[in-house]
Amino acid sequence: MTQYLLFAGLALLLATLSGCGVDGAPTRPADTPPPGVHVSGEARIGVVSRL
Repeated sequence: MTQYLLFAGLALLLATLSGCGVDGAPTRPADTPPPGVHVSGEARIGVVSRL
């Protein structure tokens, strides 16, 4: 039983490590341009009552 667990653990470790670096060295993602949307303004929230 312990041999099966050891084999399963090694197989899991090998499967996990086999995906590392498959496509080459890591590259930095491209800088994203600033968004083209600009939001400004004023907002008020409250209760108005007149007596």
